[in-house]
Amino acid sequence: MIQSIQEQHGIVGRTHELGDLLACIQAGRHVLLEGPVGVGKTAVAKAVAAALGRGFVRVDGDGRYTESRLVGQFDPPMVLEQGYKPEAFVAGPLLRAMLDGGVLLLNELNRMPEGVQNVLLPSLDEGLLLVPHLGAMHAAPGFVVIATQNPAEFVATGDLSEALQDRFELVKLDYQTELEERAIVASQTLCSPSAAVIEQAVRMARATRNDPRIRRGASVRAAIAIADIAMRLNGDVDRAARLALPTRIELVDERGDALSSILDSLKKK
Repeated sequence: MIQSIQEQHGIVGRTHELGDLLACIQAGRHVLLEGPVGVGKTAVAKAVAAALGRGFVRVDGDGRYTESRLVGQFDPPMVLEQGYKPEAFVAGPLLRAMLDGGVLLLNELNRMPEGVQNVLLPSLDEGLLLVPHLGAMHAAPGFVVIATQNPAEFVATGDLSEALQDRFELVKLDYQTELEERAIVASQTLCSPSAAVIEQAVRMARATRNDPRIRRGASVRAAIAIADIAMRLNGDVDRAARLALPTRIELVDERGDALSSILDSLKKK
């Protein structure tokens, strides 16, 4: 099944992580996928949900997301006309996934407000959601939550409560090997870059992850961008990197070494 998922959804590698995720879901467990930006957390979750033949509802977390957006709410004009009847209620993504027995993907769960996170607890525990004026809503068989989060050191993220963490199994996704990242770049670029361009783009992106002057390095998405741009600049990877990397890395000291100086040193690694 894992090989089929890889082939059908263009997943390079991730054999171990796919196996862990499948085992957890088949055991009826909710899963938290943790890893840096750009390592394919969402792609892996969507591929597994599709392979299991379940409906898929995605929510992208941010600090402004509300409980009513997650659960759903009554339509005010309909309530005025008909009262609090079930047909006046517009289900949110959590309730839709529960009633359909589908997969709810909560992207960047640890960016969501604490109140939104707490709404999840009874649905994770008992497949139960208490909605005012509607009553108890029960999840259909197959309902599962796959949440993703960036490590806590990333900007605009927070820690999940112990209570919420206790409802999830943890599957970690880290950066992949250089060979796997080359394969990803080769499959995802809009053009057909040469092997040399792919190799240089991947090495440049990977070098940002180990430089002491860089707090957060670039993912393989940066390498894809470098390769795409380089092929439109006659293979000039250095020039492409100066366009692609500044928005994808975070420096330890923004006032320190000029970014151009850091990029000059990266190409020598």
